[in-house]
Amino acid sequence: MDKYSVVQFFEDGSYEYVRTNVEAAEAMKAAAHYTSSMGVALGFVKRVIITDTGDSICFEWIHGQGVVFPPKSESNTEK
Repeated sequence: MDKYSVVQFFEDGSYEYVRTNVEAAEAMKAAAHYTSSMGVALGFVKRVIITDTGDSICFEWIHGQGVVFPPKSESNTEK
């Protein structure tokens, strides 16, 4: 089974692994939490990513932009 890590990045350029070696559902739950945390509201958290075991980004959220990866496809957007 695939495993993932969740990382949050701070305004000073530092970062913290908040989950490592977890399944997809737990990684997404953690990402949802960290993209709506008090750190985001206060402006400390600037980016949250999920990476796979090959260190490829599978999910990316950026403060002020929202989810930027994976990109929305036309089939996923409302018209």
